[in-house]
Amino acid sequence: MFKKNNSFFLLGISMTLTLAIFLFQPKVAFDYDFESFFPQDDNELFFYQSFRENFENDNDYLLIALGRNPDVFDSGFLNASMALVQEMKQLKDVDDVISLLDLEEPIISPFGISNAKVLDWNGQEALNKSQKQILNSEQWNGNLISKDSKYLLVIVKNRQQIKKEDGDLLYQNIQALLADSDIELIHSAGKIKAQGEFVSLLQAEFSFFLGLSFLLIVVVLFLVFRSWWGILIPVIALAIGIIWTISFSLYTGKALDIMSVMQPTILSVIGLAALVHFFNYFINLSRKGLPKHQAIEQAFSQLVFAVFLTCLTTALGFISLYFTSIPSLKYFGLYTGIGVMLMFVSVITVGPGLLYIFSPQNPALLSYNENRWRIGMRRIFIWILGHQRTVLVSFTIISILFLFAASRVQINGYILDNLPRDHELMEEFRFFDEEFGGSKPLEFYLEVGEKAEDLLELEVLRELNRLEDFIKHNYQSAALLSPLTIVKKLNQSQNSGNEKAYTIPSQGQFLRLKDYIPNAIGVFPSKVLSEDFRQGRISTRTEDFGSKKSKQLNEEFFEFFDSEINSEVLKVKLTGTSHLIDISHESVTWQMAKGLGLAFLIVAIIMGFLFKSWRISTIVLVPNIIPLLWMLGMMGILGIEMKLTTAILFTVAFGIAVDDSIHFMSKFKIELNKGSSWIYAIKRTFIETGKAIILTSAILVSGFSILVFSQFGVTYYSGLLISMALVFAVLADLILLPVLLIQLQNNLKRK
Repeated sequence: MFKKNNSFFLLGISMTLTLAIFLFQPKVAFDYDFESFFPQDDNELFFYQSFRENFENDNDYLLIALGRNPDVFDSGFLNASMALVQEMKQLKDVDDVISLLDLEEPIISPFGISNAKVLDWNGQEALNKSQKQILNSEQWNGNLISKDSKYLLVIVKNRQQIKKEDGDLLYQNIQALLADSDIELIHSAGKIKAQGEFVSLLQAEFSFFLGLSFLLIVVVLFLVFRSWWGILIPVIALAIGIIWTISFSLYTGKALDIMSVMQPTILSVIGLAALVHFFNYFINLSRKGLPKHQAIEQAFSQLVFAVFLTCLTTALGFISLYFTSIPSLKYFGLYTGIGVMLMFVSVITVGPGLLYIFSPQNPALLSYNENRWRIGMRRIFIWILGHQRTVLVSFTIISILFLFAASRVQINGYILDNLPRDHELMEEFRFFDEEFGGSKPLEFYLEVGEKAEDLLELEVLRELNRLEDFIKHNYQSAALLSPLTIVKKLNQSQNSGNEKAYTIPSQGQFLRLKDYIPNAIGVFPSKVLSEDFRQGRISTRTEDFGSKKSKQLNEEFFEFFDSEINSEVLKVKLTGTSHLIDISHESVTWQMAKGLGLAFLIVAIIMGFLFKSWRISTIVLVPNIIPLLWMLGMMGILGIEMKLTTAILFTVAFGIAVDDSIHFMSKFKIELNKGSSWIYAIKRTFIETGKAIILTSAILVSGFSILVFSQFGVTYYSGLLISMALVFAVLADLILLPVLLIQLQNNLKRK
């Protein structure tokens, strides 16, 4: 297959395919879909989808704070802000804009209904009166105006489930209006802003790590081969593999997303590790006196199956993520797995042909000192033989210590988990958490119980009032919107707008205001009741305090509900996008177990196929479980929390780290087939593959280490944790695995 003519034919096909991609370029698209992190097979998602069809999406809004020193109660500032709000209302895809600037409250009197502005600045006397009322109101103070009176909150409600492109355009238009205004202090946070910021940062990181990966490759290749052809050929092969992978993704409609940032680095280091194996064996064959064409043919022919197995297990490790329920992880795993195999195809189709063209007649002269490697590996093997018990005891004790450290790992995640805490976007969201009660949506679904007709019965409203008091106190939330809010507002209106009357009415008052309820529902800024009044919602915002604390608060909420609320008249269910994200973080253990279980099964089947022995399949899994256990222990030691974006790294690390075991066991099988004794086969395997395993692992670790420079949390932790796991894998494969194989043979002899 790898004779000269065949290699040139394969090279020609690869170059033609690559040229076709440049001639018919796919459309490059970047995307960040917030909902792609929702678990798709969870009943909570199905419920929420039904909920938002009846009411509305809970995160389709942009929070804007308009500020002035020392306070906002200035007619010039209020006029400028009002003009800005009116302009935003005219923008395409804006459904409504809510603020104190044009908010009116009904006043019910014996003479009928009239509307009064909440904030009236038509004259200084009116402004002073409004200021006093607003600052003394629990409805507005800390909700639509900050407690220090420095900021007004403007809530821009955009079109429901707006597409990413339309959301970007809307945010750009809003930014243009804000930039043209004379307002000195402006803050903003929300879904359409976060998605745009993520994609901008994603594009910058993608370019950065793509360039950094190739710079790393050039440096490593120069250190290993000390030749221009040893740099040029791998760079071309790896570039083609990456181009194929990205193009395949774009051709099939998969936009580049936050997970795609890692792909160039992952593919580069995997492809480079494969090339080092081929090149190293090619140089060794040349040193033995084989002509150049024979050395190339034998190097690729003899190693292609082992390299194929390593790429296959790595690819399947990624593809196993497809069987999780999180779309962003599913497609990252699928396309990265396919990319690994495309990189393998690029290596074996481009590498041999370019070697025939560019490599010198005696490449062995350019290699590093082989004898020094052999002497060093032989000494290490002799030490291992003499300290087998020490090796087993040491690995056992270290694993127990790491297992103890692993028990300290906590599950916790945030909505904006992937950004550093000091990023500008994070600071903006924290601003609204501190000044306006929160930026994270919090939703409760309401349903009438068996002993009530609808949610507007006074007995139901009393239960709802107790429930809302608990939510405000425990969740430290912003103002709540619910059916009770409508009734309280009507009661206040019935009492000439008296702030003290913003409360649940008495029986007599409730009977007098019932006729006004249908009209009040029609003008309420959010839909909080179904048409038959039997279903409703409580909608508010709270701080993003992480899934761990959210789980604790939710448990306290339902304990309160079960013990203090009459479920025969009122039923409640927690829902919303924030709740779904928390569920995603909480389900990480199961997601990780699914992926790892499938990956373990794949490796066991491959080893069983190669050796026809379940004992060897089991033994090979041990040095691949240890790096994952130690990595989990390091998370406990370093205080790294388990969340969606760190849990998947165990499957990724296993898929890459298992390559060392497969290289080791493939060479071991070759030696056994030659008739070598068990112990001699282990020795030959250790000496000849040990160098390649160390070199490729060094390349992989250095490649993944550069990811720690990323601003994205998922990318940073990928670099840190996978690098650690690869170092642990080298120790397990070169120290523990030989001892386990020796012990296996001793046990078989005794039996």
